[in-house]
Amino acid sequence: MTKWLARLAALGVVFLLTVQGQAALADPPAGKKVLRIGSTQSVDSMNPFKAVRLIAGQLQRWSYLFLTTPDPKTLAPSPDLAESWETSPDGLTWTFKIRDTKWSDGTPVTAHDAAWTFNKIMTDDKAKTGNGPAVENFETVTATDDRTLVIKTKAPQASMLENPIPIVPKAAWEKQADIGAYEAEDNPAVNGMYIPYEQKKDQYVKLKANPNYWRGQAKINELQVIFYENPEAAIAGLKKGEIDLIGRLAAPQYEAGAGDATITQWNTPGRRAAYLQINHGATTSDDKPVGDGHPALKDVKVRQALHYAIDKQALVDQVQNGLAVPADGSIVPPMYQDFFWQAEGADKVAFDLAKANQILDDAGYKKGADGVRTMPDDPSKKLEFRFTIHTETPTEEKLAQYLTGWFKEIGITLTTKQLDSNQFTEETGSTALFDIAISGWSVNPDPEEVLATHLCSRRPTPTGDGGGTESFWCNKEYEDLYTNQLKELDRAKRADLIKQMQKNLYVNAPVIAIYYPNNLELYRKDKITSIEPVPAGRSGEGILYGGSSGWPMYTADVKADPGSATASGGGSNTGLIIGIIGGVVVLGLAGVLLARRRKTTADDRE
Repeated sequence: MTKWLARLAALGVVFLLTVQGQAALADPPAGKKVLRIGSTQSVDSMNPFKAVRLIAGQLQRWSYLFLTTPDPKTLAPSPDLAESWETSPDGLTWTFKIRDTKWSDGTPVTAHDAAWTFNKIMTDDKAKTGNGPAVENFETVTATDDRTLVIKTKAPQASMLENPIPIVPKAAWEKQADIGAYEAEDNPAVNGMYIPYEQKKDQYVKLKANPNYWRGQAKINELQVIFYENPEAAIAGLKKGEIDLIGRLAAPQYEAGAGDATITQWNTPGRRAAYLQINHGATTSDDKPVGDGHPALKDVKVRQALHYAIDKQALVDQVQNGLAVPADGSIVPPMYQDFFWQAEGADKVAFDLAKANQILDDAGYKKGADGVRTMPDDPSKKLEFRFTIHTETPTEEKLAQYLTGWFKEIGITLTTKQLDSNQFTEETGSTALFDIAISGWSVNPDPEEVLATHLCSRRPTPTGDGGGTESFWCNKEYEDLYTNQLKELDRAKRADLIKQMQKNLYVNAPVIAIYYPNNLELYRKDKITSIEPVPAGRSGEGILYGGSSGWPMYTADVKADPGSATASGGGSNTGLIIGIIGGVVVLGLAGVLLARRRKTTADDRE
């Protein structure tokens, strides 16, 4: 083997052994139950104060307790770290009884841990990125004793029992002088159903079942999340038995599982919205302009014209292969019927190129001899926009092709700009170096979290800290509606306010929802013997990976691993080299090694 590799090196063949895929992991002992999940998205951070990607959110759900967790059947708030709670008559004071349980290092979990977690986010801008808005209405958070947590709010908070913040151990985290620089890769103590104990950046995370989890130990012994360079490699890994389940698939990858007797296709309504983010004139939290967005996009008429120029049904049919629902509403998907809003009648924006052209004509954007429109006050400034997508994402590239064609019909030039995930996040969420970008978000049963990504307070600070914005939107009507829905305890009235917020986004178009992708997953039925989706028990519904709770991975059971080399796709050097998933062969100068980060798509944030 060594001589074979040496000969290849002499020919200028370099193996980029990023060692992704199941071949990167040693074979488990015989009889051990291991569930392997494939992911084409890597973890942005193991630090829950910073992380925003879906995979990081899932790791948090598997590893930490929250005050409450969605009931697996109804999705209503149910006990988690908080065993019970009560509210004062004025709705301003919440008292939680904290469960008597332990951290994975054996120390007791107390109310002081919860109080420290919330206060850290309330007082440190660098801790706000993940879930800052969730504590904006908090006045004080105190632990009156080890078992009692008291939260006092500035106004009644209808979403209190939907708080998305995982509770971390004070003793471990208060040692971090700079929370924004801490990646938590040393695996601080956790208290959830699984304990992360080993990870390799951009390659894998291993978690073992927590014997002290309050519901009891999970059925499987170990959960492994294995990162792949692209969906095609992950699907190949699934078919070869190197992973057992993969979710969050695009239509082509999902359809690749058809006809395989060992694979179950799982197609249910999803909890995501895909949309275009428009740079309407981005500003920082102190209202100072930031970025280099095209000035025409500050005009709501231009943004509305773009909306009329998008054939959403065609995008569903051609880009999503019919496995999505056109978004004739805003950012809450239809699976959440209480809060879902859909435009009707005169409010509905339908595909109409003639109307889009008329809007731009009336607003003074004239077409030049080349057919491209110009600014009313500056004929030398053309309506030429950048469309920012992720590197090497065929679905987004196909989307760009359709948008480019339609926008050309209304006198607008669209040029695709590809960025890796880290630069994409920075330019669309902090520095605002974009015009239009593909985006998306997972929505929880209570949509307050995703609605909060469009608040003034989610804009980055002048130094670029905090933030978490999805649109740089800062609109008084929207802010007032958010404040009012937060304190409205009547569910029906609150739902109406939330629908008005969605209409605000729909009409003003800082984002343009294009479709709600189906939840598409594949798993090996010869390995997974049982698993319950979320929500459980609803015919034709439910998500296995990427749902709003960790319930599926708690209920999952698998066949015990035989412990052989073939069980994981390799045990010899040959297996490692030939069977490696995500390893790349490059013809070029010998000895040059390149490291490639995972590419993430528009649907990667939560």
